[in-house]
Amino acid sequence: MGGGVRPIPSTFEVTPLIRTYLSNMHKYQFVTYLWDDAAASKLSPAGRLIYRSNILGTDQRITNTGGGNTSSKILEKDPLTGGDVEVLWVKGSGGDLRTSKLENFSSLYQDRLIGLQNVYHAAPEKGPKTAIEDAMVGMYAHTTFNLNPRASSIDTPLHSFVPFKHVDHTHPNAAIAVAASKNSESLTKKIYGDDVIWTQWQRPGFDLGLQLQAVCRQHPAARGAILGQHGLINWADDDKECYELSLELIDKAAAYIEEQYSAKGGDATAFGGPKYQALDETKRRAVFAAILPWLRGQVSQQKRFIGTIQDDEKILRFINSNDAPRLAELGTSCPDHFLRTKIKPLYVDWNPQSEDVPALELKLAAGLAKYRQDYAAYYNRCKHANSPAMRDPNPTVMLIPGLGMIAWGKDKSESRVTAEFYNCAVEVMRGAEAIDEYIALPQQEAFDIEYWLLEEAKLQRMPAEKSLARQVVCVVGAGSGIGKEVAHRVVKEGAHVVCVDLNKEAAEATAKEIATKYGPGIGVAGSGISGCGPAVGLAANITDRASIRRMLDEVALAYGGFDSIAVTAGIFVPPDTTGHIPDDKWGLTFSINVTGLYLVGDEAASTWRKQGLRGNLVLTTSVNAVVGKKGSLAYDTSKAAANHLVGELAIELAPLVRVNAVAPATVVQGSAMFPRDRVIGSLSKYKIPYSEDEETESLTTKLAKFYADRTLTKSPITLADQAEACYILLTNQLSKTTGQVITVDGGLHEAFLR
Repeated sequence: MGGGVRPIPSTFEVTPLIRTYLSNMHKYQFVTYLWDDAAASKLSPAGRLIYRSNILGTDQRITNTGGGNTSSKILEKDPLTGGDVEVLWVKGSGGDLRTSKLENFSSLYQDRLIGLQNVYHAAPEKGPKTAIEDAMVGMYAHTTFNLNPRASSIDTPLHSFVPFKHVDHTHPNAAIAVAASKNSESLTKKIYGDDVIWTQWQRPGFDLGLQLQAVCRQHPAARGAILGQHGLINWADDDKECYELSLELIDKAAAYIEEQYSAKGGDATAFGGPKYQALDETKRRAVFAAILPWLRGQVSQQKRFIGTIQDDEKILRFINSNDAPRLAELGTSCPDHFLRTKIKPLYVDWNPQSEDVPALELKLAAGLAKYRQDYAAYYNRCKHANSPAMRDPNPTVMLIPGLGMIAWGKDKSESRVTAEFYNCAVEVMRGAEAIDEYIALPQQEAFDIEYWLLEEAKLQRMPAEKSLARQVVCVVGAGSGIGKEVAHRVVKEGAHVVCVDLNKEAAEATAKEIATKYGPGIGVAGSGISGCGPAVGLAANITDRASIRRMLDEVALAYGGFDSIAVTAGIFVPPDTTGHIPDDKWGLTFSINVTGLYLVGDEAASTWRKQGLRGNLVLTTSVNAVVGKKGSLAYDTSKAAANHLVGELAIELAPLVRVNAVAPATVVQGSAMFPRDRVIGSLSKYKIPYSEDEETESLTTKLAKFYADRTLTKSPITLADQAEACYILLTNQLSKTTGQVITVDGGLHEAFLR
């Protein structure tokens, strides 16, 4: 895991700057040196802070997603006086070092922050967890520089009260392993001497900032501190020096851990050695696909969750070990970890070599029931008179020998971050057990973080969830036309979208468009397809039941299950000059437009029933189903059968799943159903003037206008019109509607119900 260097070509000029850079890369074995003087020299002081933060956050051995803070005290021009004033720029609440930009940092008058100490000391009662300490958080806004709207972090005093220009507070696995060891204080002294001072656990806040201020006064030569059971903080008056110090301190702890780890036998004896053997990857993924939808239903009784699986070698080494049950029961140490992973994971003692999947499901059911009881007992034992109500008692992390880890969250980003944090917790436990004995936070301390009123206030300030938040929607036919438009429409409302198409490249292209527009999400965990973001592209042939099942199993591995399916795939075979199509094309038309819809609904039904969560199936038929006309006999009759299928499936899948359909009419522009030759054929059929060399867009516009003029609304039917109807049927806006076909045709009176 060390940072190696490639050989330098003989023609490459090694300048003094490059020589220094390469020397620094060799200096660190367990972290990667990324500082580039040339890049940093072009930046403003605030820009250098962002640069430092980003390169620290890039290395997951230094800090986790969303964890840690960096700061710089910078001279700025006061907008009121025009004079120079010292401003603390510090990563604000909710930011992430790896991806942060300047807008993710709060800016505060340093002298006013120091002045807040007078307010704090004037309180009759002060100290950790006192009313005044929480009240101080609201005071930070009064010290804001230049009307910066970014909310300040709870860790702001840790940066302000340390009398150095630059401060890095990180959550390195190696440093937390030292901080979470039984003999943490003596280990800190052994590893760092007088350079780093150990402090006992204290909840982050104003008083902890004062404790660090005292450390700096009492130990003027100290360069950092180990925060008991929390992490590392270090400082310097030069930003590059601060960065390099962070790497040096982390590398020193990691080197000590690896030395002791190797002396004890390394991977072969880690966590007490293996108790179980992992199943091979194909078998693991098959078992995951079988149990995940049911599990998702079990943990989603209050609110729906999205899953992420992790089954790499490191997590399996832990889960399969003899010590995994003991260590899992202890829970995590770092506050950032257990805010996501909860007080502890659910460990299921299943023997992958001798027990089957039904036995696993029985053990999971019993384990979930016991976990909920334990969580309620933990809440009742630790709660205060003013504690928020108990939150969802289901686990967010599950550990299954032979298989791996399952993490749950409100969306894909949160579940990936939860998995990432437990990966970090495992590394912390590995390190602590190698050098000493791992200890977790006392449960009361953990509770006081999890149910902190400030944390609750932050949760209450979160915006209302969108209409399709926490849901997974499969759009079959998403590679083009209406399906592509539906995929873009539902992701805008918070859905995770599985873009499915016969053409896998087209499906992946739609998913890529969505990821580019909305971002890939955060978190670095997830094995295989489970490392995906808000959208994923998959292939499926809806005329092949096995192909549909493979696709749905992939969805389970990606997200844990699904909530709704929209099928927009269909086929129209243009007739010959006599108005007929070959017999095999007739069969193909019915196979796709009718049988395919049935197979999707029928195969999905088994997954819906496993989950036990309400869902929606939205099919695409056509107004042609009720309007007889010449030249589209196979298409029209297949759509009539599809209309009837809607009602039949609504009965079959009730009450768990609502089944409805959208019936489009003559969607010309953007539709895969209207290639240039069909457009020209229709223009000829309706005797609309055109020329052979006319642009395709001009031809489709003419045909769209002709179709629009036939309707009562005199408006062209667009892909967006169809997608909006599909979206509404996928939400609860029409929660009492099932077995219905909604026309989106601009008002074709020939298609009115008779």
